[in-house]
Amino acid sequence: MAEDSSKNPENAKSFESILEELEAIVSRLEGGELELEDSLSAFEAGIRLVREGEQRLAAAERRVEELLSSGEGLEVRDWVEKEP
Repeated sequence: MAEDSSKNPENAKSFESILEELEAIVSRLEGGELELEDSLSAFEAGIRLVREGEQRLAAAERRVEELLSSGEGLEVRDWVEKEP
């Protein structure tokens, strides 16, 4: 069984490598050549990668918030896009 890289930072994948793996899985699934069981296995692997990617994004967001909150006079605010 594959080791959970979220519990062992030494084996952690970069966000970019997670995206590359997801793209490869999506490509295989969209190709329509996989048997049902292989499709399910690929889908499961994709879901694991999505969850790992979400964890990476959440961690990055926490780091940004910490950096912003530690500065003098800086505060974290929700992003609001200005309409053109």
